[in-house]
Amino acid sequence: MQTATVSHPRLTYDDFLRFPDDGKRHELLDGAHHVSPSPSLRHQDLVGRLHVWFATHLAAQKGAGRIYLAPVDVVLSHYDVVAPDLLFVAEDQLEILTPENVQGAPALVVEVLSPSTRRRDEGAKRRLYEHAGVREYWLVDPNRNAIRVFRRCEDGGLVRVAELTASEGDVLTTPLLDGMAIALVELFAREG
Repeated sequence: MQTATVSHPRLTYDDFLRFPDDGKRHELLDGAHHVSPSPSLRHQDLVGRLHVWFATHLAAQKGAGRIYLAPVDVVLSHYDVVAPDLLFVAEDQLEILTPENVQGAPALVVEVLSPSTRRRDEGAKRRLYEHAGVREYWLVDPNRNAIRVFRRCEDGGLVRVAELTASEGDVLTTPLLDGMAIALVELFAREG
């Protein structure tokens, strides 16, 4: 007896544009549709703090690039559309910005891990960002008060160059932005 296999067609950016505007995060990874629920308040606190750090630094360092907060669609291919928590487009790549979205790999992508997205952020999305040409990728882990930093190396891959933690008093810097430093103790501090 033969068993039938059901294959789902790869969805495209055109299909993506028809998804409902329901307040959830819709993404395409290799043509597969992924939907994420609204993030936790802790997740949003961390994204907000990072955005403020970047925005403050960029205001003082004119001409370095632009920072964007989710939801912003990043179209990496006809089959890959993501909405990172935070993304930085460097001054030398502003041509990837369109009125509707980002068309290409940002210099830096930041994802705050959550139970519903952790595996995808650490696996499929990291590989996608590597293939697309992202220069730096940060995985922010609110459970461990830690950040894993991946940077593009000479062979083109994104390799882990650091794992920083608040408990060690680490400070996050990036070669993409001279002088920007984020103290993890401050980033992960809980209000109230």
